[in-house]
Amino acid sequence: MDAATLTYDTLRFGEFEDFPETSEPVWILGKEYNALTEKDDILSDVTSRLWLTYRKNFPPIGGTGPTSDTGWGCMLRCGQMILGEALVCRHLGRDWRWVRGKKQREEYISILNAFIDKKDSYYSIHQIAQMGVGEGKPIGQWYGPNTVAQVLKKLAVFDTWSRLVVHVAMDNTVVIEEIKRLCMPWLDGACADTEGVGELNGCLEGACALAEEETALWKPLVLLIPLRLGLSDINEAYIETLKQCFMLPQSLGVIGGKPNSAHYFIGYVGEELIYLDPHTTQPAVEPCEDGQVQDETYHCQHPPCRMHICELDPSIAAGFFCRTEDEFDDWCMRIRRWSCKKGGLPMFELVDSQPSHMVSVDALNLTPDFSDSDRLERFFDSEDEEFEILSL
Repeated sequence: MDAATLTYDTLRFGEFEDFPETSEPVWILGKEYNALTEKDDILSDVTSRLWLTYRKNFPPIGGTGPTSDTGWGCMLRCGQMILGEALVCRHLGRDWRWVRGKKQREEYISILNAFIDKKDSYYSIHQIAQMGVGEGKPIGQWYGPNTVAQVLKKLAVFDTWSRLVVHVAMDNTVVIEEIKRLCMPWLDGACADTEGVGELNGCLEGACALAEEETALWKPLVLLIPLRLGLSDINEAYIETLKQCFMLPQSLGVIGGKPNSAHYFIGYVGEELIYLDPHTTQPAVEPCEDGQVQDETYHCQHPPCRMHICELDPSIAAGFFCRTEDEFDDWCMRIRRWSCKKGGLPMFELVDSQPSHMVSVDALNLTPDFSDSDRLERFFDSEDEEFEILSL
């Protein structure tokens, strides 16, 4: 097939089902819609999310490696999508909408260029696959949600345009003090000692020297929380709290999947999760000489896929974006408010400071997650529960 190579998932759903006519609320990344009266708005919102799929005929990874990620790169593409949503919120805002054929803002083109399939793009399949080697994952091997979260954290260090802090909360615990120290490095005396500040996010300037308005006091946060919501199947006690993740205005969605495939989940309606599916192989895109990108293949222009929430594999990573400290404080308030309600089991714990049973990576003077990648991967992505690699 010249235009696209379809895996069994896409073949099975060759004709995409229209969005359901239902009175139940539809939640897409923190926004509520009415399916009966706002269907066009729902589809516009979904289409505006970056859709990153398998690609073919890109430059060989590592110079001599694969020229396509079909069959092994679905979780890597889902990682690209959740981070792409963070970049859109960072540079364009959550309410930004993509319109086919319309001239786009420069920030949008810069975001797309960060994911182009070539070695020098910040978050390309080449960069993710090669950084994964340091996590114990050979090029061409399937990733779990935790591994891709760790890799994105390391790649974000080099993105000095976005100046993000990507924090991966381990052990089902979000430590407020730890996040504020990372997002506000001046709390540790960055003005007096700029040495080492760059290690926080690949930025050599101290926080007091930053020219950008909000990053002078707060570096925008991408919070990724790898979770296990059951053994072989999702524990139904987590279903309501999982739904609540999509209701938060800070939501970046969830990466995870079902047996044999990984998906990027962006919302829910009733008992169904709404997701973008990376399992379509499209030709690699080359930027034009003027820097513009043919972007139509980076947006899903058919109704989104849906699956029953009970089909979800229990190994996931939830994502949230907090552009300012106020947004992070608001997120903490909402999480604590929900944890006090009955009905649903909390998926993670929110604490003010480091619990005594947790050992800080900084205290051990380790490069975060590299030395412990095998242990972390065994905990979050056990071999007997990894998704099978698709065969064509």
